Amino acid sequence: MSALQFLTRWATWLIAGAVAASPVGAQDALPIFDAHLHYSHDAWDNLPPAAALEVLRRAGVRRALISSSNDEGQQRLFALAPDVVVPSLRPYRTRGDVGSWFRDPTVSSYLEERLAKHKYAAIGEFHLYGADADLPVPRRMVDLARQHKLLLHAHSDIDAIERLFRQWPDARILWAHSGFANPDEVRAMLKKHRNLWCDLAFRTDHHSGGKPTPEWRAAFLEFPDRFMVGTDTFTPERWLYVGEHASQARAWLSTLPGDVAQKIAYRNAEALLSGFQPPKAGAL
Repeated sequence: MSALQFLTRWATWLIAGAVAASPVGAQDALPIFDAHLHYSHDAWDNLPPAAALEVLRRAGVRRALISSSNDEGQQRLFALAPDVVVPSLRPYRTRGDVGSWFRDPTVSSYLEERLAKHKYAAIGEFHLYGADADLPVPRRMVDLARQHKLLLHAHSDIDAIERLFRQWPDARILWAHSGFANPDEVRAMLKKHRNLWCDLAFRTDHHSGGKPTPEWRAAFLEFPDRFMVGTDTFTPERWLYVGEHASQARAWLSTLPGDVAQKIAYRNAEALLSGFQPPKAGAL
């Protein structure tokens, strides 16, 4: 059975209520704010919105920053659970836009159209490296983020992050995957930029033997307000691992001081995105 076939069957079980396991919602379970999720077009049919939200509920994910390619995916989730879903606008209509969006002038009009239609907390996650950050389309994206007071969720190298801050010194940037930089580089960037935060999605190097490495532990303790967890469901099959990822995060976070663990698990993301409030009941 392929992973996609399993995902389809698994979603059917969820919808039918056939999963017998108790939800991860016990009072003593550490809540999770997943700061890096996608619900893109190739997941919709095999994992309908109700099933995707059930995945989050069973994993103990209290809230999640979610984007999609195209934007209709996370809008479907948001319509069902505005108290859970924090929407982020991705500059991609399809996955094929990942490597070309920053040179495609139609992306600017797409962002303008969506921002006029819906409310968002962020723009991203977008992939952008080096001098490409200074091209006209990314510059327009930054202008729109400034206009709408939005977080930038950047899958970028250090060079691109620096260029984004030069364009907008007061930008708030969530650095996807902590830039895949080493801990010393991450710490240097956090020291330099007070409005930079890091998600830990797909960082398999930050823990060893079930606890953070000494280098990452030092980073977490020095900047306890600047890190947050994320799963990155960049393919449909990644939704299978949301619960497992949440459990693993709770395990290594438990080795940190309690207040630091809570901040990285959910409080930092809540604080960063506190300006986004879901619409009142009946307003959707």
